[in-house]
Amino acid sequence: MHLLLLTLSLLSLSTNAHNITEILSPFPEYSLCNSYLSQTKLDGEINSRETVTVLVLNNAAMSSLAAKHPLSVIKNALSLHILLDYYDGAKLHQISDGTTTSTTLYQTTGNAPGNIGSVNITDLKGGKVGFGSAVPGSALDSFYAKEVKKMPYSISVIEISNPIIAPGILTAPASSANITAMLEKAGCKTFAALLRSTGVEKVFETAADKALTYHALPSYSPFGSLKTTKDPISTLATSGAGKFDLTVSTSGDEVTLKTGVGSSRVASTVTDSPPLCVFTVDSLLLPAELFGKAPSPAPGPAPATSPAPAVSTPTPTPATAPSPVFSPPAPPMESPEGSPSEGPSQSEDSKSDKAAAAVNTPALFKALLTVSASVVVSVFLS
Repeated sequence: MHLLLLTLSLLSLSTNAHNITEILSPFPEYSLCNSYLSQTKLDGEINSRETVTVLVLNNAAMSSLAAKHPLSVIKNALSLHILLDYYDGAKLHQISDGTTTSTTLYQTTGNAPGNIGSVNITDLKGGKVGFGSAVPGSALDSFYAKEVKKMPYSISVIEISNPIIAPGILTAPASSANITAMLEKAGCKTFAALLRSTGVEKVFETAADKALTYHALPSYSPFGSLKTTKDPISTLATSGAGKFDLTVSTSGDEVTLKTGVGSSRVASTVTDSPPLCVFTVDSLLLPAELFGKAPSPAPGPAPATSPAPAVSTPTPTPATAPSPVFSPPAPPMESPEGSPSEGPSQSEDSKSDKAAAAVNTPALFKALLTVSASVVVSVFLS
């Protein structure tokens, strides 16, 4: 009984993961920061981390950061305020040698050369703790204010006085609308050429909502959001004609998209700059609505009924020789084309093949034309 209770207790702890949105909801002074964490989908990244420290800004400080910058820049700046380690008030005042460097979520994006994605934390004299960019020469112009919430050693939420600004982080270009240029830069040249030659490039740039495709999601969904997704995801191919959705499975940091026909791993992020996110996947996503569900072994055809039983139990006849009126049975002849013994199965197979060919071409075309705020691209097409 004790073992059972312990198991249930551990299960409860493992399923009650932290939720940054719920943690900040009772504090109206952080409502703006909370809102931007949701808009940029950084809340999903925070919630998916086993150990994390969030440096939050009050509404006045957050307003000064967000006032003149697009969402893509705000996301980069906020990523620098998410430390991939645990720091509460006590630990901040017990830093070895009085100073340390902590890696942030921004460092994991691949957009932070050198140590731009790291933060310097220094225990200053007089009980102050300063924060600043880890780039040499950067000022410690943000200070520890107070603890907001802590769940040792899972998540700690700390208010700091001012935004931490790394060199160049606020001048990063906003996301480009030229989707084909981004795909070519990522090595997906064939796919980019297809978008351009079919005119879909213009659809991306001017009316993304007009192209309903299976490789596109109707909302901004970065990698962290995909990792925490439990329900099926609608795509731009979703309509009254069918669901055309995807399901997500995760294993560690690996994300796999399942279609009902097959599955494909999310291989890499081409770009993540709100409101656009582009991924590459290992193989083409084939919707079950067009290609059918994953085939299961079909039962073999029932054995044809042989006339042998009728021969083996003949009706009694006189012992005398057969009447000369009856001629002997004719030798077997070739079945005419389309005969019941062979024709139907061949005909059905032929029809099935033709139907598959009729479906596969437009289906492949539809699966390749990708348009939306979140796009997955088949890397083997490059």
